[in-house]
Amino acid sequence: MVRWSADGLVAVTGASGRLGSRLAFRLAAEGARQRLVVRDPRHEPRLADGRRLPECEVVIADGYDDTAGMRAAFDGVRTVFLVSARESVDRVDLHAATIDAAVAAGVERLVYTSFTGAAPDAVFTFARDHWHTEQHLARAGERSGLRWTVLRDNLYHHALTTFVGDDGVIRGPAGTGRVASVSHDDVADVATAVILDERPQRHDAATYEVSGPQALTLAEVAQTLTTATGRRITYHAETEEEAYASRATSGAEPFELAGWVTSYTAIAAGQLAHVSADVGRLVGRPARSLAQWLDDYPAEWAHLRR
Repeated sequence: MVRWSADGLVAVTGASGRLGSRLAFRLAAEGARQRLVVRDPRHEPRLADGRRLPECEVVIADGYDDTAGMRAAFDGVRTVFLVSARESVDRVDLHAATIDAAVAAGVERLVYTSFTGAAPDAVFTFARDHWHTEQHLARAGERSGLRWTVLRDNLYHHALTTFVGDDGVIRGPAGTGRVASVSHDDVADVATAVILDERPQRHDAATYEVSGPQALTLAEVAQTLTTATGRRITYHAETEEEAYASRATSGAEPFELAGWVTSYTAIAAGQLAHVSADVGRLVGRPARSLAQWLDDYPAEWAHLRR
């Protein structure tokens, strides 16, 4: 079992988001001192009664391209939890600048949220960004002594619910491939275990695959969603050409379209099918399946109700 240590200040980036806010609550529950990095203080995670989380301070930075703001946010911090930036053409540069800001501030450890199967030739184009970020992080560690850990998350359960169209159909070129999706809460639990481990050195230069307990086809995902929502949800396997054509009128930039479509073709290629034991090993309990998550967090899929 993990033994907790709340020594040292932890900076949580993206603290107003789904993952960062969950981590902030867990760190607060363990008595950790933390600094939440947000764009807008109105969106910082707070207790149910509106009070700020205990042992918590909030700093404002205008995104990862705010180099001075990020450098100031990391001043006096021992550990940084770096939530990956939103998809953009300069995403790798933003990640690299933030890692460099942490090094300049004297940060000792950095935990980065990557993506399963990150590689320079990954089918999912956004996974390539994560690989390049991982490479920059490793080089920064070699130069400066920065200790690092990478969490390679699978697709989130919540993301699968956003695949459903208004007509109740999931459309995409995933074929009969499988995806071992994971919940934000399980990733937050893994991050807590890594950040507050009494023996943090055992996570140095480690890469963890953070997945759910099973790999489902999108047809099985649709059936699971149908059972939970009581609404008929189905999967239609598009060709890759059909997928690009059906999204062509969205107004999205080419890199976004490629990311959307290749999230499905990566499933078809088997690159999201790996079921890892890392959640259970690090947290001490099994990861939540999609069905369990749907049962436990109905507010997360309220948009599927029609």
